[in-house]
Amino acid sequence: MVSRVIPVDPFDLVIFGGTGDLARRKILPGLFRRYCAGQMPPEARIIGAARAEMDDDGYREMVGEAIGEFGGTSDIDAGKLTSFLENLSYVAIDAKGENGWRELADQMRRKVVRAFYFSVGPSLFGDLAERLNNHGLTDEHSRIVVEKPFGRDLETARQLNRDLAAFFDEGQIYRIDHYLGKETVQNLMAVRFGNMLFEPLWNSQFVDHIQITVAETVGVGGRGEYYDKSGAMRDMVQNHLMQLLCLIAMEPPARFDPDAVRDEKLKVIRALEDVEPHHIVRGQYDADPDDPEDLPDYRTAVENPKSKTESFIAMKTHIANWRWAGTPFYLRTGKRLVARSSEISIVFKDTPHSIFGEEAGRHRNVLSIRLQPNEGIKLGVTIKEPGPGGMRLMDVPLDMTFADALGPEGAENVDAYERLIMDVIRGNQTLFMRGDEVEAAWAWTDPIIEGWTKRGDVPKPYDSHSAGPDASAQLMRRDDREWREVTP
Repeated sequence: MVSRVIPVDPFDLVIFGGTGDLARRKILPGLFRRYCAGQMPPEARIIGAARAEMDDDGYREMVGEAIGEFGGTSDIDAGKLTSFLENLSYVAIDAKGENGWRELADQMRRKVVRAFYFSVGPSLFGDLAERLNNHGLTDEHSRIVVEKPFGRDLETARQLNRDLAAFFDEGQIYRIDHYLGKETVQNLMAVRFGNMLFEPLWNSQFVDHIQITVAETVGVGGRGEYYDKSGAMRDMVQNHLMQLLCLIAMEPPARFDPDAVRDEKLKVIRALEDVEPHHIVRGQYDADPDDPEDLPDYRTAVENPKSKTESFIAMKTHIANWRWAGTPFYLRTGKRLVARSSEISIVFKDTPHSIFGEEAGRHRNVLSIRLQPNEGIKLGVTIKEPGPGGMRLMDVPLDMTFADALGPEGAENVDAYERLIMDVIRGNQTLFMRGDEVEAAWAWTDPIIEGWTKRGDVPKPYDSHSAGPDASAQLMRRDDREWREVTP
């Protein structure tokens, strides 16, 4: 199976922060892969913009090295790399001053899509938007891309929205969450709304509970100062897990277009109930004495021996609407866990009556949507255990791991940033967050953070390379449920 590649229109893409880590690791290698795939037209131009003094040749050399290091393959076509790099240029620019803006304006072309990627800290969003406007670099068709964190609470998110809205319409603002660019996340909508098999069962009458897990094996690494001011709740739950929850729980939109989809996601966020304190578990990872790399514990890594910031959080929440009334959603994310895994599990209810007796055991259908690694979808089905000796039941998976079901081309790992940047050029906002959606997510998140801050709650320690604090397992066992195993 070979995927169809549809080229986008010619464009000028300016990457503010064009020498930064995100640009080097994700944005520029992703654009090169789209160029090799034939989706990025030869007429496209990429302009790096940052504070560092550098000429075009120096920037091309830096980008070439980044593609060699982070391009995802050792087999790079030298000819294509050379032609791709010829499409690059660089401008040294002052985001808060006037230096470089005239030079940038001179490089921009007319009658092509103009996109501006703000791969910088949120504190510069307003300054960049203002200077783009003041120097006449944008028109009604221009687009800006902004990275998370989009605020650290409701008030700062509102202020960022106001800063951008002063110069751009909502339809020009693309708030990027790379989780929404993952193939399996988009397949979630196809599974739900493209198959009659699932949608009639997608409600509290048939679903016992839903688990969303995003587990990481890495610690905070070099992000210690940032992470200790944010924690797992702000860094992961408020955006990534919230988006996954919305796609699982939302009503079918009237049509597959940006505002119809985002309207339904917004309804889910606004229907989320408050989370009770005893339905929250927070943790910090300890050092692992058996770790050959001798990596430090959380507090040492962030250089704050009194830190109360969580590197792990698990919680139970409900959605107050007719579809999901009474069905709990369990969210879990953490660093330095036993395996790297992102998975959504829809656990269906037991059959109302088992004709096979207690000796057959308890069996449930589970639809497991795996985002990483080994993207794919599995449906657990109960069958008879082979062999004589009576009716014994067992669970087996109907497995659609992409690598097996679709062949090597279908399993090709197109990075989320590649897909999302191409959507920006197309003008498709379906997979991007809207301003009111971001604010609604913070309106739900803020009281939770405020609650544990007022109570003075301290995160519970947990062993590195474990499944998190023991209290997380107890959170489920109180409801006579178990977390799904975190597996690589």
